[in-house]
Amino acid sequence: MARPAAVFFDVDFTLIHPGPRFQAVGYHETCARYGIDVDPAKFDAAVAGAGSALDSSDELYDARLYIDYTRRIIEGMGGRGPRMTEVAEEIYAEWAHNHHFTLYDDVPDALRALHGRGVRLGLISNSHRCLESFQTHFEIEGLISVTVSSIEHNVMKPNPRIFTTALELMRVRAADAVMVGDSLAQDVAGARRVGMRGILLARGGGDVPADPDVAVIRSLAELPDLLA
Repeated sequence: MARPAAVFFDVDFTLIHPGPRFQAVGYHETCARYGIDVDPAKFDAAVAGAGSALDSSDELYDARLYIDYTRRIIEGMGGRGPRMTEVAEEIYAEWAHNHHFTLYDDVPDALRALHGRGVRLGLISNSHRCLESFQTHFEIEGLISVTVSSIEHNVMKPNPRIFTTALELMRVRAADAVMVGDSLAQDVAGARRVGMRGILLARGGGDVPADPDVAVIRSLAELPDLLA
C-alpha cells in the first residue's frame, strides 16, 4: 500500500479502550446506586444484543441513540425500574471523560512513526468526547493535525459528510488519505464511500472480511510498515 499524505483514526476501541467504569462491574455499581439490580454475568450478551440501537437511518448524531443503547444493555442484564433512563444518561455522560479510558500500548509509537515520516494525522470519532482534551490527557498533542467529532458536526460515520469535512480541514484529496478503525461498516466502508482507502483494525482476532480490497491489521504496530 502506497504511503498516504494523511491517515485518519477512529478513537474508541482503535486508540483507547474503556476501563472498569464501562464494564460489567461498573454497570453493576452504577445501577445499584439507583436501586436497580443487574446481573454482571449477562453483560457481554447484553452488549451484543443492544447493538441495533445505534443504527441510524439518517446517520445524524443524536444522544438519544446512545442513551437508548445503554438502557438496552441494562435491560439485557436484567435491570428494571423507573430510573432506568437516569442510569443510562449518567453512563452516557461519563463516556466523554478521558480518565475512564486507557490508551492501547501500540498507539504512541505508531503515531510517532507516521508523524516522523511526514504523514499528517487526524481523528474522526462518533463520540461526544472533546478531542482536544483527549490529546492532552493521553499526551499525543503535536501529533494530530485535524479532529472531527459527531457532536461538533451533527453527523456520524459512515455518513460521507464527516469524512469529507475531515478531508477539507486536512486539505488532502480522498485518494491520498487512509482511514483506520475497528468498524468495517462505519470506518472502512464509510471512508471508501468518498474514495479514501480503509484499513480494518481487528484487535483480538476474530473473523475478518474476505475482501482483497480491505487491508486488515491486528495491531497498530503493523501500520507504519504497511504504509511505508
